[in-house]
Amino acid sequence: MTSGRPLTYSAISSYSRVEILNRIQRKPQRTVADIVTATALHPNTVREHLQRLIDDGYVVAETEHRTTRGRPRVLYSAADGQSTFSAVQQRKVKDAAQRGDLMRRVLPGAPPELEPDALHQVDALVEDLIDAGFDPIVDETNLTVDLTPCAQAEAQAEHRDVLCAVHLGLMQAVLAQAGGPLALDGMRTSCDPRDCVIQLMFASQRG
Repeated sequence: MTSGRPLTYSAISSYSRVEILNRIQRKPQRTVADIVTATALHPNTVREHLQRLIDDGYVVAETEHRTTRGRPRVLYSAADGQSTFSAVQQRKVKDAAQRGDLMRRVLPGAPPELEPDALHQVDALVEDLIDAGFDPIVDETNLTVDLTPCAQAEAQAEHRDVLCAVHLGLMQAVLAQAGGPLALDGMRTSCDPRDCVIQLMFASQRG
């Protein structure tokens, strides 16, 4: 499945943004000062990276509610599609579902194996992965998403754990935002860091 849209420079193609997003995913409501301390990046650089992540729907900003005097801080959290929502992310999910429905109407093929809500989750996930620079192959029967070869893992081998954690968090957020029965089960392990197969599951099967 392809989106039919021009390729764009991914917000998470920069490892600095990946590192910032990883820290925000692990602990929400971070300030610029928090991130500067954790990453040693210049405050203006952090602000630029955060704005790019906000523009792509990965991060949301909110103004701190204060009951004392002083300028309220801006707090940054990852858009997880459950407790924190991004209007950009919501629009992306809706647009992906519409494009997916259109493609299934005009392209011949076997009837889909998944129900519409699950299909829309897959539509949103595939488009987000394409935007991130992947070429996903979906197996609706086995509920897998094959991202092999993972060029990002090879190029940033020393940061593979952080990259994988961020990408898995983003995938779960997309599935949650799209709404439906599917959830992220995890990534299949492999001795080859370029191999990346994501396992989905029906949320009702969680123990």
